[in-house]
Amino acid sequence: MKRLRMLLGAVLLVPAGLEAGDQAQWGMAWGRNMVSAETGLPAGIGFGDGRNVRWQVALGTETHSTPVVSGGRVYVGTNNGVPRDAGHAGDRGVLMAFAESDGRFLWQLVVPKRSEDPYFDWPKSGISSPATVEGDRVYVVTNRGEVVCLDALGLANGNQGPFRDEGRHMTPEGEPVREPGETDADILWVTDLTEVAGIWSHDAAHSSILIDGENLILNSGTGVDNTHRRIRRPEAPGLVVLDKASGRMVARDRENIATETFHCNWSAPSLAESGGQRRLFFCGGNGMIYAFAPPGQDRSDGVAALRKLWVHDPDPSAPKREVHVYNQNRQEGPSNVFGMPVCHEGRLYVAGGGDLWWGKTSSWLQCLDQESGRLLWTAGLGKHVMSTPAVSGELCFIADTDGVIYCFHAVTGREFWRHATRGDYWASPLVADGRVYLGSRKGGFVVLAADRRGAQVLGESHAGAPVSATAVAANGRLFLATMTTLYCAEVAK
Repeated sequence: MKRLRMLLGAVLLVPAGLEAGDQAQWGMAWGRNMVSAETGLPAGIGFGDGRNVRWQVALGTETHSTPVVSGGRVYVGTNNGVPRDAGHAGDRGVLMAFAESDGRFLWQLVVPKRSEDPYFDWPKSGISSPATVEGDRVYVVTNRGEVVCLDALGLANGNQGPFRDEGRHMTPEGEPVREPGETDADILWVTDLTEVAGIWSHDAAHSSILIDGENLILNSGTGVDNTHRRIRRPEAPGLVVLDKASGRMVARDRENIATETFHCNWSAPSLAESGGQRRLFFCGGNGMIYAFAPPGQDRSDGVAALRKLWVHDPDPSAPKREVHVYNQNRQEGPSNVFGMPVCHEGRLYVAGGGDLWWGKTSSWLQCLDQESGRLLWTAGLGKHVMSTPAVSGELCFIADTDGVIYCFHAVTGREFWRHATRGDYWASPLVADGRVYLGSRKGGFVVLAADRRGAQVLGESHAGAPVSATAVAANGRLFLATMTTLYCAEVAK
């Protein structure tokens, strides 16, 4: 496919069930800030010579999902290009679970591709969404635009129910139903967002689920159809809230985001508290940045509308109506956001700009006040940006698709330095142990000093395959998924 724990701040918000040292979702805690308190991490990964590599395991042939680490297991989405089970032949979306200690394969969720149109479920893209884990429950958005709740132990401890039709779910339509085994996933419930929320998935259904009490909060992944010029489901939400025990939809936005979505609602939400109020932040596919009041925990019948607190237009001169006439216009058009909004010390950081495949060559990093949505500063980036910023103390790091890594002052927006590489970045920077870790689509893996005094390269290597996923620090180890391989690295003893 061509497309696609700690929050340092005034308030520390950690979802229940997060064990010390684990990294149970993409982005640390609610604020999504990829700055880890882990120390003693390796300064690099020896992809060729095995230096600092505790273990490595083969994945599929395309892996866009960032791994998560929780409860002694590592979860990562991939495709079925290298089947773990010969009984699952052909293109599939796959979520794999491995033992954190030694990389031993434990179980997998295998999901057939949608057959209506390749733009619903792009060939070979697999499950691109990262999982979110709470205790013994694993939540993930599949390639079919479903939200599934899984037992962290798979079927090895029996079928926990209430969902009992795993065989049917893993079998393509028209084929004899496959009998599930101990290395298959145990599905507890399934919510099909196409059916329940009326979405129209585009390319790869992608989200990183946020847990808030009894709620699962996620972007819907609704977008354009195969013409790239038509919104077939203009009434679909951009942001949805599900009950985590049952999967029932309990809230959604009513901001008509889908109507003017230029490409897709791929940006996952964040949540923070400042000024005594909790706010839910979402970057819509229409290029607007929203703050909503988080939904309550009551479970009354019906679907509530999320209450908007403020909205910010990061690109006021951009067109807001009939946006699809600007397809493939590299000079002008709407902005959109692929990465996540990041919360840090009462400020919100968002990187966005012209669409990588269809839009103008202009991108930016903005800092907003969380309480009012007021723009505090903006900085220009390269032609396009896919990354999520990482904010560590006074430093803000971001990378663009031109292969440039930037360091800004987090409060003023002053640029401290930029470092040009040969890669193009879809992954986001991870800041941990005084370093910035980042892999590129050309397979480069660079380690920089997290320091304002110029770009200091601490290590460079080649991963042997492109990198779309963000590096993860957990339990004193570094985890990285390339397109084909999952690595667990630690300082050599």
